[in-house]
Amino acid sequence: MSSFIDHAQIEIKAGKGGPGCVSFRREKYVPRGGPDGGNGGNGGSVFLVGDRNFRTLLDYRYQNIFQAPNGSPGQSRNKNGRRGTDLFIPVPLGTLILDAETGTQLADLVEDRQEVCLARGGVGGKGNAFFASATRQSPKFAQPGMPGETRKLILELKLLADIGLVGFPNAGKSTLISAISAARPKIADYPFTTLVPHLGVVHRGVDRSFVVADIPGIIEESHAGKGLGDRFLRHIERTAALLIIIDVSPGAQPHPETVPEILMRELEMYQTGLSERVKAIVAAKTDLGTDNVTRLRERAKKLNLDFFPISAVTRNGLTQLLNFMETRVGAGMQ
Repeated sequence: MSSFIDHAQIEIKAGKGGPGCVSFRREKYVPRGGPDGGNGGNGGSVFLVGDRNFRTLLDYRYQNIFQAPNGSPGQSRNKNGRRGTDLFIPVPLGTLILDAETGTQLADLVEDRQEVCLARGGVGGKGNAFFASATRQSPKFAQPGMPGETRKLILELKLLADIGLVGFPNAGKSTLISAISAARPKIADYPFTTLVPHLGVVHRGVDRSFVVADIPGIIEESHAGKGLGDRFLRHIERTAALLIIIDVSPGAQPHPETVPEILMRELEMYQTGLSERVKAIVAAKTDLGTDNVTRLRERAKKLNLDFFPISAVTRNGLTQLLNFMETRVGAGMQ
């Protein structure tokens, strides 16, 4: 069973404010001691914070209710209660936070240590010393603490990658990402080997690197939920460029020449304008045969897309492809 989880629902509860204290001075040699009840402490707030060390929302499938501590009650001798400690919930970078009841987007955490407060702690109640005045010298009451905010949230993880690899199942995406990075996705000769997205960091020199995402295989009607469905299409929304990976080995199905239009249509139906992010067609598995390469090159030219024939096994063509990827990442940052 996969441990990659990119969707979760949680409930957060901020702490309640502590009640104020009703107290009067009772000291020897202090006649007619006045009110000295302190204020309650504020309840703790709940924050969600982006953390680069997290890669999945798996933890929040098993623990989905989070409670910040309450504020402490006020005390005599004008001592205020202790404030409840704030609760910080770490989530992976790229986590989109939605209100579960309205669907409203509340935050998009894309930077390390970026945080957002989503439930404010309740305010502590005032003690009776606060209400003392010239006309009310001995108030015998105090305020209760206010309740903290409660919220139900939907967390959606969208991976942060510079380059996205899309293609039909078993097109060669996993083999390619394992050849150009340290990522080690499962690779086998059957469809849907990749059941979860994989990220690989490609190093091109000192202080030069970019991130490539291997997205599980897309098939016709993926946008409507067929096959693995559109569950993982969200992970390519943030990329600077998309590359279509096509199996050109003999007997590949569907025929390589028909694949670009099918995949670009699926991307466009999932999100308008997403197909415009496709910048190149990569003919994979050329070590098994090159009969389909020429016609696919012509198809790429008609679509005004760059074309790269490669073999991840023999590493033929990888240098040219990596140079192109680095160029596209640089262009996307400008």
